[in-house]
Amino acid sequence: MASFGKVAVLGSGVMGGAIAAQVANAGIPVVLLDIVAEEPADRSALAKGAVARMLKTKPAPFMHAKAAELVTPGNLDDDLGLLADADWICEAVIENLAIKQEVYRRVDAVRGKGSVVSSNTSTIPLQRLTKGLPAAFARDFAITHFFNPPRYMRLLEVVAGAKTKISTIKKLSAFGDVVLGKDVVVCKDTPGFIANRIGIYWSTVAMTEALAMGLTVEEADAIVGRPMGIPKTGIFGLMDLTGIDLAPHVMTSMEALLPADDAFRELDGARAELDRIIARMIEDGYTGRKGKGGFYRLAQSDGARVKQARDLATGTYRPAEAPAFDSARAARGGLRALVEHPDKGGHYAWRVLSQTLAYVAALIPEIGDDIVSVDRAMRSGYAWKKGPFEQIDELGCQWFAGKLADSGIAVPEFLRLAGDRPLYREAKGGLEALTPSGAYAAVAAEPGAYRLADVKRGKQPIASNGSASLWDLDDGVACLEFHSKMNALDRASIAMVREAAKIDQHGYKALVIANDAGNFSVGANIGLGLFAANAAMWPLIEQTVKQGQEAFLALKYAPFPVVGAPSGLALGGGCEVLLHCDAVQAHSETYIGLVEVGVGIVPSWGGTKELILRNTASPNRPGGPMPPLMRTFETIGLAKVATSAAEARDLGFLGPGDGITMNRTRVLADAKAKALKLVRRYRPPPRPTISLPGATARVALQMGVDSLHLSGKATAHDKVVGYALAEIVSGGETDITRELTEQDLMALECTAVLSLIKASATLDRMEHMLETGKPLRN
Repeated sequence: MASFGKVAVLGSGVMGGAIAAQVANAGIPVVLLDIVAEEPADRSALAKGAVARMLKTKPAPFMHAKAAELVTPGNLDDDLGLLADADWICEAVIENLAIKQEVYRRVDAVRGKGSVVSSNTSTIPLQRLTKGLPAAFARDFAITHFFNPPRYMRLLEVVAGAKTKISTIKKLSAFGDVVLGKDVVVCKDTPGFIANRIGIYWSTVAMTEALAMGLTVEEADAIVGRPMGIPKTGIFGLMDLTGIDLAPHVMTSMEALLPADDAFRELDGARAELDRIIARMIEDGYTGRKGKGGFYRLAQSDGARVKQARDLATGTYRPAEAPAFDSARAARGGLRALVEHPDKGGHYAWRVLSQTLAYVAALIPEIGDDIVSVDRAMRSGYAWKKGPFEQIDELGCQWFAGKLADSGIAVPEFLRLAGDRPLYREAKGGLEALTPSGAYAAVAAEPGAYRLADVKRGKQPIASNGSASLWDLDDGVACLEFHSKMNALDRASIAMVREAAKIDQHGYKALVIANDAGNFSVGANIGLGLFAANAAMWPLIEQTVKQGQEAFLALKYAPFPVVGAPSGLALGGGCEVLLHCDAVQAHSETYIGLVEVGVGIVPSWGGTKELILRNTASPNRPGGPMPPLMRTFETIGLAKVATSAAEARDLGFLGPGDGITMNRTRVLADAKAKALKLVRRYRPPPRPTISLPGATARVALQMGVDSLHLSGKATAHDKVVGYALAEIVSGGETDITRELTEQDLMALECTAVLSLIKASATLDRMEHMLETGKPLRN
C-alpha cells in the first residue's frame, strides 16, 4: 500500500483541524495552515489556537495528547513552503469557490510533482473546483469528504473528476482505509454525493411528515430511531446534534444543485411550515446543543436538570415524554412488523420509509453503480444499522414494490428489474448484490478487510452455547466470539473460554478473541451476580469467581498464542480477558478499564493480579516498590478508562508489543496475522512470583483512602471498597521477603469480592447500575 509520509491541511476550522488531528492520530506528520491572524504578535495564531482548542475538546479529536506534537501549525502566507514535500494536501477552507480556487493556484506553485490535492467540500461539484486550473493539477485532484467529527465518523467519500488519475483515487482510498481507519466509498460527482443526498432527503421527509401527522418531536423520534435501526437520537435529536442553524444552508445548497425533476423539490410545499419553525428557532437562539437548546433542551426544575421538548405548534417547551407506541415494540419483529402495524407510529414509519427507500432506489445508477456502496455510505455516514437496500430486502423487495404501488408512489425501475428476487443473496463464493444490469455481482472486500460474519458465512461453529462460540478462521487459527447481550460474561461465557483454552486438541495452533459487536465486552453480568447475592447463593458466587480465574489462567498458559482483538468497550471482565492474552491487536477506538469499584466490588478474575504484575515488572523501579503499587491502586480505585487504545498503553492495559489497527474492519485480519506470527517458536510465558510489602503498603494506601473520605471526595462505601483493594494490592499478610504466586493474589481477589458482595451498599450499586447505567455514589 502506498502511504503518505507527510500531509498538509489548509484551514484550521472545526473540520480542518479535526482532519489534521486524525492524520496525527495515525502517526503521520501533518502541517496545519490557516490565514494570517489579525493579531501581529503571532501570524500563525489561528492554527496554533486550533491545536490548543482540540486538546481541550470533548469528545477529543486527538486519541492521545502526544499526537498533537505531530501537528505543525503555520499560516498560508509565510509557510506555504512546508507544502513542497507533502504527499497529500487537503483543503478545508470556507465553502466559497473563488477562495478555494485562489488557494489551489498558490498551492500548485509550491507543491511537489505528483502530490495529491483534495477538497473537503460537500457542496461544490468537483468540475467547478478545477475549472480553469492546469490539467496537471486536475489529474492530481479529488474530493475527500469527511464526516464530522472525523475521528469518530467512519465514512470518507472520495470523488474523482473526469481528469483525475486512477492512481490518485487509489492512493487516497488506501490511505483513508488503512491509515486513517475510514470506510472509503468512491462516489460520483453528483449533488451531495451519496450519504448527504440521501440523508438530507430522509431527514426532511421525516420532519415534514411528523408535522403533517401532528406528531410531537418525542413521538417522531420514538419511531425514526431504534425501531428503524437508526441511532436513538432520532430525527429531531439529530438536528439538535448537528446544529439547527446549518439546516437552511444545507437545504438551500442542495436544492440549488439538484436536477429539476428530483423528488426533493416536491417537498417544497411540505417544507414551508418546517422552514418557518427552524427560522424562528434560529432567531431565538435555539440552534441545538451548541445553543440554548433545540427541539430538546435541559432546564432547571427544583434544583435538578429536566429534559424538555419543544411543542412544534406553539414553540413552547414542556417536560419530555416517552411515547409508548405498540408499533415500536412490534419493530422487534423487523421493519415489516413496524410499517404494517395499524397505530399512528406504524403509519408514520411507512410514510417515511416508503418515500426514502423509493427515492434511493430511483437514484441507482445516478449516484452509484452498486448498491453496496450506497448501503455502506449510510451505515458509516449516518450510523444506520442497515443501509437502504438492506432495508428493502428486510421488507421484501417484491412486497415493498407492491406496497409502493398501492400507496400511489412510483415504483423505481431498479425495483421492477429485481422483481421477486432479493437485492442481496448468498452464493457459494460469498455474498452477491444485484446490479443495475439485472445480474448479480460478488460483493468484493479489500484484502485484509473483513468481519467475523464474513468468516462465519456458510460455516458451523466448532463449539457453541448461548453466550459464546468458537469458529474456524482457517490457517489453523480459531476465534472465540462472545455474543451475549452487550457481550456480558456469564458462566456460559467462562465455559467457552475453558473450551477455547483446549483448541490445540482439535488441531488448532492459535486463538483470536474477537466479535463484530459494538463492544468487545462490558464485563461480568452483574444482573446474575445481583440475583445470586440477593438469594445468598454464596457458594455459587465463589465458584463463579474461581472458575473465571481458572479459565483466564488457562488462556494465559495455553500451549498456543492467544491474541485479543477488541473494539469499543472492554470493561471489567472484558479487560481481564485481554490482560490474560499473549498479545492484543486493538481497534484504535477501544475503551479499556477495570471499573468494578463502580458496582462496589474489585476485579476478581485476575485483573488486579495482572495489573500488579505489569506495573511491577520493571527491574529498575525508581522510588522502591510503592510507585507501581500506587499506580495500580489509582487505576483500579478510580475506575480509570482509556478513551482510546493509545491511552490504554499509559494505563498498562496494553503493552509495548500490542498493536493498534485504525480500521475496524481490519482488526480481525490483523489479529490473525499477529497470532500466526507468534506461533513460530511459541512458548507459554513463565509463571511469575512477586514480593509485595504487605502491611506497610496497605496502611499507606488506606491512609490515602481516609484522606479522600475526610475531604468528601470518597463516599462511605468507596472507603470500604478502597480498603479491600488495598489488601490485594499490598499482598495481604505478607512482607517484602516472601514470594507470592498468582494463586496467592487471586485468593486475595476472591476473598475481597466475596466480602464486598455481601454488603448492602454493593447491592444498591449493582441495582442502580442495572436500572440507570450509571454508578451510584453511596
